[in-house]
Amino acid sequence: MNESEKPSNRIQLLIVTGMSGAGRSETMRALEDIGYYCVDNLPPRFILNLVELLEMESRNIMHVAASCDVRSKDYFPELLQVIAELKKRGIAYKVIYLEAEDETLVKRFKKDRRRHPLSESGKIIDGVKKERRVLEEVKSLADYIIDTSNFELYQLKEKIKSIVVGSDRYTLLISVESFGFKFGIPLDSDLIFDIRFLPNPYYEENLKNLTGLDEEVKKFVMSFDDTKIFLEKTIDLLDFLIPRYEKEGKTHLVISIGCTGGKHRSVVISEEIASRLRKKSFNVTVTHRDIAKET
Repeated sequence: MNESEKPSNRIQLLIVTGMSGAGRSETMRALEDIGYYCVDNLPPRFILNLVELLEMESRNIMHVAASCDVRSKDYFPELLQVIAELKKRGIAYKVIYLEAEDETLVKRFKKDRRRHPLSESGKIIDGVKKERRVLEEVKSLADYIIDTSNFELYQLKEKIKSIVVGSDRYTLLISVESFGFKFGIPLDSDLIFDIRFLPNPYYEENLKNLTGLDEEVKKFVMSFDDTKIFLEKTIDLLDFLIPRYEKEGKTHLVISIGCTGGKHRSVVISEEIASRLRKKSFNVTVTHRDIAKET
């Protein structure tokens, strides 16, 4: 084994890729904010060169992020080859894949008055669909798939930070997310629980304008026997599933809890599930996608 093939035990590499317009630049800025050495729009063929150069650096750079997109010629086969070579050399890496719904991507391109890099006809939607086909296999290899369709900028940054903080320390990072069905189902969910069967605080005059983070709403939601039974059965199911996900090598589990507007019931239940999982020593983050939206 020559020098370039020796396993790297120092560099922790993140490859950021995915759909154009899904938030790659914002993700790189978030990583830079938490101390990553970031290289944007890097052709995949140069990723290995980057790692080798940084290994020889005297600045002791350990956390590196490289973003790649389809503007790079021969992007698809090159990135797959690079990922295989990283694995062969024993270089620690993770792939973050950014996703969004077609309609969302089209709106973003129109807002910025940009042309999609793969749109030969000039129609943005044609480029989006072509890119989705090109990236299908890359997406299947991703460690983390993040749907940014309903994310505000600060929510994307928090999501990235939660992933990075967890990925260096634990085998499986669990993200519990509340959402409102009226705003759409999160595309990156692994498990979705519909809790619209629980009484809705929205119809209580003194609770309507509060959220599930307020103690009054929490007490209301937690006062029902159905809530207690649901939590017990759900935690029991997760106790069964999580070790099996870990055994299969899964690194990120997204549990989505949905109610009508994503402001009351789903927030309470998400916080409770996260709390109970933390008590079992799982690494858990919790986010509330739609808590600030008008219902």
